[in-house]
Amino acid sequence: MPGHLALLIAILAEVAATSALKASEGFSNLIPSIVVVAGYGAAFYFLSLALKTIPMGVAYAIWSAVGIVLISLVGWLVYAQKLDFAAMAGMGLIIAGVLVLNVFSGTAGH
Repeated sequence: MPGHLALLIAILAEVAATSALKASEGFSNLIPSIVVVAGYGAAFYFLSLALKTIPMGVAYAIWSAVGIVLISLVGWLVYAQKLDFAAMAGMGLIIAGVLVLNVFSGTAGH
């Protein structure tokens, strides 16, 4: 499996697990709690596959940036959580940093 595909699956599994974590209400709701455990398990499994071909720092930077944006979107869409300008600007800076890392850095393993 290509590293970037494994990383994408890991990110999506982590976002699903984190979203379910809120819904689990302290692990008192069974179905969301199962999604949390399965999601984090899948996330770390696929992250381990991604790390076979993607440098660890790069993979984690991508994981963090994409995860932050997706979790913020889930919070906004599903849980009606508000994002102010500072939050959106900060997320933009994180994304910009990951883009710089991937486009201009030799660390990304081009």
